[in-house]
Amino acid sequence: MKLILASGNRGKLREFREILQPLGVEIVSQAEAGFDLDVAETGDTFEENAFLKASAICAASGLPAVADDSGLCVDALDGAPGVLSARYGGGKAWTDQQKYEYLLGQMKGKTDRAARFVSCICCVFPGGDVLRSRGECPGRILTAPAGSEGFGYDPVFAPDGYEESFGQLGPAVKNRISHRAKALAAFRKELESYVDR
Repeated sequence: MKLILASGNRGKLREFREILQPLGVEIVSQAEAGFDLDVAETGDTFEENAFLKASAICAASGLPAVADDSGLCVDALDGAPGVLSARYGGGKAWTDQQKYEYLLGQMKGKTDRAARFVSCICCVFPGGDVLRSRGECPGRILTAPAGSEGFGYDPVFAPDGYEESFGQLGPAVKNRISHRAKALAAFRKELESYVDR
């Protein structure tokens, strides 16, 4: 089965491929499928944004499309950046480093460092069928970035049970315990059931 990933994020593409390839699922990027759609993420939840992206690419391509909407929710910031994680601070024009440095600035003086990464996956099929899954990874915001692995806020987030950040732990650990790994594991089960119908 071939699925178009409704994202231009190379890190997400790599994670989707590493986790779903053993199932025999071919994940292709929008660019590889010949599309360059930038879908407005106007939803109030991760679930809504994932559906908006997957349904737009499915409608444009006529092929099944899968999307992930994910972000970092920080308790001391009332859940921010949340669904605005990719546009936090200076928006999409900012680099990952600028975004996490802005986040660290917002966290100055805060003793509650609890946070969680959330990933919601939605797959839309041309016939109208929809598969959904969600995964969360609790942890805490560090006081300074550490490590160069991963992408996004990985250098400033340490998952529960680890002293190291996702930026230090590397893909082998992250692909086992992260929010996206959990969401993809749940999605994999949904997809297997769907294919077996």
